[in-house]
Amino acid sequence: MGFQLGSRGIFRHADSTEFAAPLIRRLSQLARTRFLGVFAGGAITCAAITLFFLQVRAFAQGSIVTIGPSAQILPPSSIYSFPDGQAYVYGVEWHFLNAGTATVRMDQDGTSQKVNAIADSAGVANVLYAVHDHFEAQFDSKTFCSLGLKKHSEEGPHKRDTQVTFDYHKRKSLFQEKNLKTGETKQLENDIPLCVTDVVTGFYYLSSLPLQPGNSYTFPVSDGGKNAEVTAHVEGKEKVKVPAGSFQTIRISAEASSGTLKGKGKVWAWFTDDAKHTPVQMRAKLSWGTLLFRLNRVDRH
Repeated sequence: MGFQLGSRGIFRHADSTEFAAPLIRRLSQLARTRFLGVFAGGAITCAAITLFFLQVRAFAQGSIVTIGPSAQILPPSSIYSFPDGQAYVYGVEWHFLNAGTATVRMDQDGTSQKVNAIADSAGVANVLYAVHDHFEAQFDSKTFCSLGLKKHSEEGPHKRDTQVTFDYHKRKSLFQEKNLKTGETKQLENDIPLCVTDVVTGFYYLSSLPLQPGNSYTFPVSDGGKNAEVTAHVEGKEKVKVPAGSFQTIRISAEASSGTLKGKGKVWAWFTDDAKHTPVQMRAKLSWGTLLFRLNRVDRH
């Protein structure tokens, strides 16, 4: 997901400098420990690029996981329609802070689907830890297997270009990264299963599944470095109200089901209870707090 952290109303509940001061000190601590990278996908990824799958990226980076036979990517059903030309725009909240907005968009690109996300910090977050990221990911529209992803990141003093490609014939992923300040390059090759999703397109994969209460899905996720198994549970139905309106939704929880980060973080997503399965709300519970994403609007192009 892309993030635009607005400065207007950032202390919408703060009526005095005494109240705002501890929040500023906390943000400074987070910046020093790179936790503010979560707003751009650096410390965890994307909303993004979707914080939902930013958290999944953390799972993938935590440890190497042997992908079992139960972990698989299911192809989209014949009745599922990709939300081509639609950009989801979310408001992001952290405690009393209005952190800004998050945006992610999908388009058709020949026989594949392309997802673009942009991350731009602003306001207090930009002062403490400036972020300007651009993500682009592609996946096969028939199988939902990720084809690769690119990221241009400017996070604090760091500037990098990253590219990940998946070769399913060789069962290998290739991770290539270039430090744009020093010119230093890094290249890694890792084993992958027959099909994986990635940290950018993963929540689109979830929205394509039959979301019946009681169902569970385990699937492999890769960022080109290491693989992770993530298990999603369809918990139930509920009505939620967000800036875009009131919706009858299906609530899903997801967390790492293998590896050293098992049990160390959890995310929830609310999808509309219809054929579109539009993600209208997401919440991530982390060790240092909870982030909430609520749908502001859907831009159509």
